[in-house]
Amino acid sequence: MSAALLHWISVQGQQISVNQKDFPMKPSKPRPVLQGQKALVLGIANEHSIAWGCAKAFHELGATVAITYLNEKAKPFVEPLAMELESPIFLPLDVSMPGQLEAVIDAVGKEWGELDIAVHSLAFAPMQDLQGGLLDCSATGFSKAMDVSCHSFVRMARLSSPLMRNGGTMFAMSYHGAQKVVLNYNVMGPVKAALEASCRYLAYELGPQKIRVHALSPGPLKTRAASGLKDFDLLLNEAVERAPVGELVDIMDVGYTCAYLASPFASRLTGQTVYVDGGVSIMA
Repeated sequence: MSAALLHWISVQGQQISVNQKDFPMKPSKPRPVLQGQKALVLGIANEHSIAWGCAKAFHELGATVAITYLNEKAKPFVEPLAMELESPIFLPLDVSMPGQLEAVIDAVGKEWGELDIAVHSLAFAPMQDLQGGLLDCSATGFSKAMDVSCHSFVRMARLSSPLMRNGGTMFAMSYHGAQKVVLNYNVMGPVKAALEASCRYLAYELGPQKIRVHALSPGPLKTRAASGLKDFDLLLNEAVERAPVGELVDIMDVGYTCAYLASPFASRLTGQTVYVDGGVSIMA
């Protein structure tokens, strides 16, 4: 539209004057979709962690990110990542240690007074129980795997939900072995199934507070946690061969998916198990 036409527009046969400011020629630059949001990410072990992909995506899209590390041994691998994101909160967290999760959430409350996003990317099973069949899994090993990998997510939700005063989004990390039998996934299959069910029930309970809950189910990724699975390289090779897109996903695929689900564009989605696997899960 020319400048002249901007000044005079015909309405029902009559010409009226129009201010050119009402018709800006250039659209304003969109702000980052997560700008101003506060995100807590649990479970970064190193730069290959799924949780790191989530933290990077949140930061890239405007959020401020709090990060935890397992212990002093893990700290040197995670601290440079926290510095890269200029994380104002960087604390130790071993969910099997009483009081540590409470301390992290308390620190978030004191520093920010609110929270918009919480990511739980934690899983553990004793090696002897993980690499043996389910029939051989000890009661102690099963209980430990369930507590760290599933119930700690419920605890995170209970502690962090009061900080989500304006609503928010919570994420847990699952795997296809929760739905189908995956060779050598063993005890983690039932544990992740419980985690996915927990996400659905928490989505129901927290929905009235405008808090949404999702399980993300990535395809196999070369992470520290996955290295404990027997013959994991076979899973990777099979995923590439069976995926309709013909390649593995990476941690940023998972991170950007979480960022989308935490954004206003997904404000009426909740309780889903979202596959980020290149389509492997659709194959017979």
